[in-house]
Amino acid sequence: MVHPSTFQKYGLFGGMLEDQIENIIPLMEHEQFDAEATIISEGKPNDKVYFIIEGRVSVIKKDVVIRQFCEGEAFGEMEVLDIMPSVATIKTITPVITMSLSNKALRAVYNMDVKTFSLIIMNLARDLSRRLRKMDELFTSSSSAASAIF
Repeated sequence: MVHPSTFQKYGLFGGMLEDQIENIIPLMEHEQFDAEATIISEGKPNDKVYFIIEGRVSVIKKDVVIRQFCEGEAFGEMEVLDIMPSVATIKTITPVITMSLSNKALRAVYNMDVKTFSLIIMNLARDLSRRLRKMDELFTSSSSAASAIF
């Protein structure tokens, strides 16, 4: 079993007490993937947010690696919130161990403790906002460089 303190480094669990995390862990699924395995496929359904316990993955959009994630990072949040097909493929670089939280598990958290559920949703929104902000900064800095050339 994974200790609650392991999850305190993930943004989704920010501000949570150990006992709140202890109540969520039994709802999570432990998964292991070999190197070069596809965890999520672009355009396919996904109903889980994954937390990388060990290993590294690539985020691939239209056959282009756009990012890598490693231990302490999470992926799959967008599909958990908007229930749309996956926007990218997640493929392992090394063997990977994850814990995941599905939509069904999130509903169970809601039924157990609305305050913990609310904190998870707020943290999901914060994590996605940070990523969007970072992407905006990358886009505008590369657009400025490109427009300076012309």
